[in-house]
Amino acid sequence: MACTTARVARSVVASAAPLPAIRGLKAVWAPVALRQQPAQQRRAAATLVVRATAETEAAAPAAAATTPDVTKMDIRVGRIVSCEKHPDADSLYVEQIDIGEPEGPRTIVSGLVKYVPLEAMQDRPVIIIANLKPRNMRGIKSHGMVLCASNEEHTEVEPLAPPEGAPVGERCWFGEEAEQGEPAKPNQVDKKKMWEEVQPLLRTDGGRVAGFAGRAMMTSAGAVTAPSLADARIS
Repeated sequence: MACTTARVARSVVASAAPLPAIRGLKAVWAPVALRQQPAQQRRAAATLVVRATAETEAAAPAAAATTPDVTKMDIRVGRIVSCEKHPDADSLYVEQIDIGEPEGPRTIVSGLVKYVPLEAMQDRPVIIIANLKPRNMRGIKSHGMVLCASNEEHTEVEPLAPPEGAPVGERCWFGEEAEQGEPAKPNQVDKKKMWEEVQPLLRTDGGRVAGFAGRAMMTSAGAVTAPSLADARIS
């Protein structure tokens, strides 16, 4: 009987639709197919159907959770107060960037010397990540990152541009919903590699609008854009 039950269960599962369709079949196919079998065989096959259905339902929230939570990143509007070349690194700028903090501008180091002239960096509105763990960049500690669009070859790089009128220090959001929870602490971002998870889904679209997983990066004055790069990665 055990061998018969196993064969029946295998045939029942093999004749069923693929796993995602089992939920719909439970109410239609299972009663018709199973009621023609002896009681023990019906119970064994039905158990397999129920188990497969439960596994499918459990997988749904897991799939939804694969998109990283971009709201854990503290992405803000800033303005470069001053910028100069790093004294010990030819490819680096050292910027003082106002993001509306009471303690004054932040020091941020960016590898933009090859891409943006020094005069174009002065008094420039930018978008920065404010909750990265500080990094030592050739002897100068950098307290954040200027977000830039770049082509696939990384031969063109340009800082993202907030729209005119976007308040300095305002936190950006994605899509229509402006409300978001508190960003993660820098140590959490570093330990859980949140930025590494979020960054691959940041891109500009065909209209040069910056976004995350298809949702536009927004401020109260409108969307954040790249000056000239469409369909570009953001980092």
